[in-house]
Amino acid sequence: MKKILVVVDVQIDFVSGTLGSEAAQSRIDAICKKISEFTGGRIYTTQDTHAADYLETREGTLLPVRHCVKPEAGWQIQADVAAAIGLKLEEDASVSLESVEKPTFGSEALIDKMAEYIGTDEAEVCFVGFCTDICVLSNAILAKARFFDRAEIVVDASCCAGVTEEKHLAALEVMKSCQIIINN
Repeated sequence: MKKILVVVDVQIDFVSGTLGSEAAQSRIDAICKKISEFTGGRIYTTQDTHAADYLETREGTLLPVRHCVKPEAGWQIQADVAAAIGLKLEEDASVSLESVEKPTFGSEALIDKMAEYIGTDEAEVCFVGFCTDICVLSNAILAKARFFDRAEIVVDASCCAGVTEEKHLAALEVMKSCQIIINN
């Protein structure tokens, strides 16, 4: 069985930057612990990635907050999480890393890379990160759709935060309805 940990958009702008929140900040230690305990599989990181003209894009007109503009500081993976991943890769040869830059909520490129890794095997895929109600939900649903017949899709709620607590909880309920396992 292939094991995958997907660390969704744990970027400075979603933690302490323009779209940051206390809830996201409070999840960093749990995410780092999840990374340190992961073994025998692949970690995928995603980065919400926009250009300087973000506010003129379709998404930018609907969410008019400049964020995750590459290569600005807010686009970077949060420092503690980046360090936890680096340490895991140094200390555990059974773990590999692949990163995906994504221009929108759900990433077909992420799902395609996961499909290459999984092949015809069964898999356990765990999602953590931000925002539960936008990018975590979108990618978990895409994974459920693609791997419905051979993967257990899990979201660790203790390692996620939504735009608001209410939206976080609502997203968890929607994912449960789609047969995604919600832990913690």
